[in-house]
Amino acid sequence: MSTIDIHSHSVPRGWPDLGEGQPTLRVDSEREAMILLRGQEFRRVSAECWDADVRLADMDADGVAAQVVSPTPVFFAYDADGDQASRVAKVFNDLALELCDASERLIPFCQVPLQDTDAACRELERAAASGHKGVEIGNHVGDRDLDDDGIVTFLQHAATLNMPVFVHPWDMPAGPRLDRWMARWLTGMPAETHLSIIAMILGGAFDRLPESLRICFAHGGGSFAFWLGRLENAWRGRNDIIGTSAQPPSTYVGRFSVDSVVFEPAALRTLVETLGASSVMVGSDYPYPLGERPVGDVVARSNFLTAAEREAILTTNATRFLGMSSSL
Repeated sequence: MSTIDIHSHSVPRGWPDLGEGQPTLRVDSEREAMILLRGQEFRRVSAECWDADVRLADMDADGVAAQVVSPTPVFFAYDADGDQASRVAKVFNDLALELCDASERLIPFCQVPLQDTDAACRELERAAASGHKGVEIGNHVGDRDLDDDGIVTFLQHAATLNMPVFVHPWDMPAGPRLDRWMARWLTGMPAETHLSIIAMILGGAFDRLPESLRICFAHGGGSFAFWLGRLENAWRGRNDIIGTSAQPPSTYVGRFSVDSVVFEPAALRTLVETLGASSVMVGSDYPYPLGERPVGDVVARSNFLTAAEREAILTTNATRFLGMSSSL
């Protein structure tokens, strides 16, 4: 086994009261539970979310050597004040370590109260000292995108601590046109991720961040790779409005990675041809139903990949992103 999966999520099988407005869990059986938001059903989850033995058995079945385990974004608590969000992060981060303590193959990523820069930096330090190997953040905090001064300061701190950052979309826009057919997930998530990469480029975040920052965007980076040409053309054609980055947008290719959760070889080809094979890593979105099983299936079906590109996407890019000396 050699595949490293850098995109999966967990949900603990219960947690203490987190305060008003925060998620609760209704345990329905030994294997089934329901996440509740303000008393309303949000998402049904099962033992794959909290049972390390189930998770490891699925990894064995899919040939996954190691898996990054990140929070489920509904737990971010970005709408709470800094103190409450810090407590929420500490609770979920400590519970995630309990899950990942079952095996060195499970690699914990923490969450932080991103709305409070100082608190986020403190929790990142505490989590790193406790055993977390990276951090998952949402792609925005309210109307603040990833080029916000406070978020850039946090990303600078992550780079200083040598902690990789995984960016996951969350809190997508809602409305009558988006509330059918899971359209918030089918269109909103890709759009949110695309917008956040653009914000880091046009907002000058990459210009202010060290090249040592290791940052990866979920779900193939949304639609960014497909529309990079449009962005580049706009930067040159309307530079009076869009020329807000130090360099043309294509210059920043290589400053970030994306996962492979795009499902079809044609889409993976676009990622590889646009961003480079060195910027793509296997992700699954395990254990949720919109994820990929078996893990790495799109890579297995992509006959255009060379042996070196396949090895990079399956393993070596992730070892570099995670700061591992070698694969497990």
